[in-house]
Amino acid sequence: MFGKPSYPSYQVFLAIGLSAIIVLILMPLFIKLMRREGVGQQIRADGPQRHLIKQGTPTMGGVIILVAMTITCVLLARWTPNLMIGFGATIITALLGIADDIESVAHGRSLGLTPKQKMIGLFIISVTFGLLAVNLCDIAPVLRFPGGLDINLGILSSTFVVNGMTIAVPWLYIVFVFLLMAGMSNAVNLTDGLDGLSGGTVLVVMLMMAAVAFSYSEVNLAVFAASIAGGLIGFLWFNCYPASIFMGDTGSLAFGSAFAALAVLTKTEVVSVVMGGLFVVEALSVMIQVCSFKLTGKRVFLMAPIHHHFEKLGWSETKVVIRFWIISAACAAIGFALYFQLK
Repeated sequence: MFGKPSYPSYQVFLAIGLSAIIVLILMPLFIKLMRREGVGQQIRADGPQRHLIKQGTPTMGGVIILVAMTITCVLLARWTPNLMIGFGATIITALLGIADDIESVAHGRSLGLTPKQKMIGLFIISVTFGLLAVNLCDIAPVLRFPGGLDINLGILSSTFVVNGMTIAVPWLYIVFVFLLMAGMSNAVNLTDGLDGLSGGTVLVVMLMMAAVAFSYSEVNLAVFAASIAGGLIGFLWFNCYPASIFMGDTGSLAFGSAFAALAVLTKTEVVSVVMGGLFVVEALSVMIQVCSFKLTGKRVFLMAPIHHHFEKLGWSETKVVIRFWIISAACAAIGFALYFQLK
């Protein structure tokens, strides 16, 4: 009934509304379950002291957003190869996030899986996704820049025959996909540090990616992005300050992966770095802080990621969140404008 509407745009807007409603219905039950089972967020001891009151707040809310995303895609989208591999990368990354959240809760610490374990998982996921995108979805191993500049990353390619199936491996492009997917997953994860921050910033980016996919004539990918955006709208009802639940690594890693997957599948890999500019800045702030401290013994920021730096300067949590939403929206808008330079 839902899968064949008369107007594709209706399909996308319905995905936003349906996913939001599902989250609004299921999340209160999930919050009660998490409280009963004692599944709560572990807060960094070296973080802002006012965050310590958040210790024990239910986490793993990303599970319900993913449930809403799945139901919405089943009802509204056609399962093309593009949608299947994008959806699959998101769900498998979410499983990695669930393992991280469970590890964190079980051991009562703010860190779950080790960075090495996360990177191994993200390496396997991103390489598999990249190979499937190139070989099943005919995604060209080319980076498209605004202004008509294209860089071919398929110049170093190998071909293998497995059980009669020819598999092309464009090595440079696969490396790039790994850097993009692992980078965005970790960047969104680092952004998830204040009530409503990651939810609102990812929401803006996903709405823009839905518009990109729709313009790219990939309605099913547009529904996919819209279903995540709708789920985040419902999630923010419970995640706004003071948060009743956090999305956890389950959500942040998964949605970073989904963002990267959508960028690859719509050939907007370069533009996505601009759209997700806030995430890039958050990740760079951590890298700069670590490198500076190791090389000079001095810190560039009062605390990293950078949203904590502004808290240390005296900004209220809500002021940081709203201003970062605005920055994220500006980055997404600039990226969307650049997207039309690719067409």
